[in-house]
Amino acid sequence: MHRDIDWQRPHEFLDKELQQVVRDSEAGRRHTDKLVKVFTLDGSETWVLVHVEVQGKADRRFNARMFRYYYRLQDKYPQRRIASVAILTDKGSHRAVGHHEQELWQTRLSFTFPVVDLQRWKQDQPSLENSSNPFAVVVLTQLEAHRTKGDDNARLVSKFSLMKRLYRRGYSRSEVLELLRLIDWMLALPPELEEKLGAQMARFEEEVKMSYVTSFERIAEKRGMQRGMQQGEVSGRAQMLLKLLVLKFGELPASIESKVSQAGTEELEVWAERVLTADSLDDIFA
Repeated sequence: MHRDIDWQRPHEFLDKELQQVVRDSEAGRRHTDKLVKVFTLDGSETWVLVHVEVQGKADRRFNARMFRYYYRLQDKYPQRRIASVAILTDKGSHRAVGHHEQELWQTRLSFTFPVVDLQRWKQDQPSLENSSNPFAVVVLTQLEAHRTKGDDNARLVSKFSLMKRLYRRGYSRSEVLELLRLIDWMLALPPELEEKLGAQMARFEEEVKMSYVTSFERIAEKRGMQRGMQQGEVSGRAQMLLKLLVLKFGELPASIESKVSQAGTEELEVWAERVLTADSLDDIFA
């Protein structure tokens, strides 16, 4: 798939088209979906359905759901070329994933799709660490979020290491900022360790003579940030939390968007820490 796609041409997320075939009742508690329009090297338009299973064991029901989404898209848009791919982020056995089959009285249906299990990347972690591909940072951060769950000191070490690595990979400024924010939110730490991390990053930036305005600048609040700056920081955190919620759970109810937009710093931090382990919006906002 990667070899065939023309990465010089922009991609487009087809949220409206996807919503027309994915029923609200099936908007899962533990998965999210994206439909992406890309172009192959021969110039053909292709739609790729990316299904991300965030938590829970993927099983035969998962395979059936992948097939349902595929045939609904194919039925709704018969003129489009459509491919499916599944991304699994949680631990567990996923050996049965990737194939859906139905058979009755010599009538047989077989549907196969590629599966990317992020947990299996642990076996190839050195390659991820040496890669200059920004997606490698995303995978590493996901792996470290699982590995350091419940161990804040280990998470501090991991978070500092991941952040330092960004400065040495030749990314653009915008890429560094986005990845820093991603790491900061996925590897949440208690306030005292965030302060320690801020001090470590400040020393590191002095050593490498590079400086970025990162999302962990919440520490600056203790140094007397102006009120307007504080309000801007809260607004930024709210927007980041909303993005994470949409990625995990899909379209959000208006009541949730309003609740997040009106929340204060402490509430936003508590909710952000719950995102990775939550099965539903109720788990976050209960």
